[in-house]
Parts: sequence; C-alpha cells; structure tokens
Amino acid sequence: MLVVADSSALVALAACEGLAWLDARFEQVRVPRAVFQECTIADKPQATVLHTYLIDKIIEVNPVMALITPSGLGLGETEAMTLYRQLQADALLIDDRRARKVAHLNQLKTIGSLSIVLWAKQQDYIKTIRPALTAIQQAGIFLSESVIQETLNLAGE
Repeated sequence: MLVVADSSALVALAACEGLAWLDARFEQVRVPRAVFQECTIADKPQATVLHTYLIDKIIEVNPVMALITPSGLGLGETEAMTLYRQLQADALLIDDRRARKVAHLNQLKTIGSLSIVLWAKQQDYIKTIRPALTAIQQAGIFLSESVIQETLNLAGE
C-alpha cells in the first residue's frame, strides 16, 4: 500500500516518535517537494528528524494532474492531493480539517495521524496512546479536548 503524506500529520507522528509506524503500516510513503520543504524548515518542530526520514521519499508533482481546490489551502496540501492522484495512492495522510473536506470532495481516501497512533496501539507498538497525544500537543499541534477524548475512547483508555 502507498500513502502520500502532508506536513502536519508528519510533524505529529515525528513528535510522538511514530514515523516508523508509517513504514510498518504502508509499503511506500511518499511526499511532494512542497511537503518536504514545509517539514524541514529549520525552526519547525522535528525538522531534522523529518529531513532524514523524508529525503528519499520525495516525488515531483506532475502539474497536469492538478486538482481544482478552493483558495486557502497550502501548497503542501494541494501538492499532496495532486500526488495522491498522480500515484494512485491508497491513502492521503492529512490532518487539517479543511484540507480533509477538500480531499473528500475529490474522492480521495484520507487518514489522520491519530488513526496511525491508534493502529500502532492495535499492533502492540505502543501500550497506551496518551503519551503520544501529549507529545503531539507539546510539539505545538492543537488537539481539541473532544478529539483527545474520542481518541482515548477508541483506544479503550
């Protein structure tokens, strides 16, 4: 299986030391150049870890495959959706709520970083998900209390 990833979900997984879970879950992880550049800006959380992880996963986007998207989406999100179509990926790893809605309108199958955390628990890579959620929040990624509670409930915690 092939997943195309967006930057916010990658930062979240890097923050909770979960990038290896992507490799365990998917045969291939790919990103467009714009996502790589967003993830590896020097002052971004986990920039060094993400540079090392993503350097061999970059695929150039074919501009002919571009999707029609509303204004307000970032270049990384738009390129990730386009790359999903270009590679006929199995999933788009993306967390931003607005971008997920656009992806769904374009009939792209999405998953979020928290679904990967839940999967990691189901596969016994981790025993509890609370430490991962805390690490994601400490990296400056906003998780609403309702999302935290729902995720904990799904995990049986």
